[in-house]
Amino acid sequence: MKKFDIFKKGLFIENPIFVLLLGLCSALAITTTLTNAIGMGMAVICVLIMSNVIISLLRKIIPNEIRIPVFIVIIATLVKCVQMLMNAYTPALYESLGVFIPLIVVNCIILGRAESFASKNGVIDSLLDAIGMGLGYTFAVVVISFFRELIGSGGLSLYNPFDASQVIFQFEFFKDYSISLFTQPAGAFITLGCILAFIQFLRVRKENKAKKAEVK
Repeated sequence: MKKFDIFKKGLFIENPIFVLLLGLCSALAITTTLTNAIGMGMAVICVLIMSNVIISLLRKIIPNEIRIPVFIVIIATLVKCVQMLMNAYTPALYESLGVFIPLIVVNCIILGRAESFASKNGVIDSLLDAIGMGLGYTFAVVVISFFRELIGSGGLSLYNPFDASQVIFQFEFFKDYSISLFTQPAGAFITLGCILAFIQFLRVRKENKAKKAEVK
């Protein structure tokens, strides 16, 4: 497989949320604001990159019988490091994400990539896979949070993660007509369901066009 194909696979073809439906717990829980989504995305990218690289480097010396517990210990150590850094440098974001930062340990995306890819491939390929999957996850949670925040609060805002009092941008579009349901868990399921339905619609239409082209 070409290097670029490994990278783009996680972005589109095997997007961890929109295609593989992995990591939905955090994707549905933290996507109330753009700030939360970007913060969680960056944390997942960091853990994914470090875990994939380390596991790829150690793949030949980790006994096959205990590989899963070893992967979990490595991932848990990395998550704890990320958690402490966020607590030290982005306290507001750390408090907002809460328990979902340590829960990165059991995120199916990270453990899944360690087991199915990093443990079987070289460092460069594993790094590209981690970046692609991490960006794919971040793209998905940002899209979900965009619609949830826009419809739920009637506007969009992004705060500096290092200084919560500093607003990067803030727009209000239809605050008086916002639907607060979208800031609740039910709104997360509705948003994700609509996005998945739209993706399926595009996929089916593309397949139908391909079939018509073959007939002609």
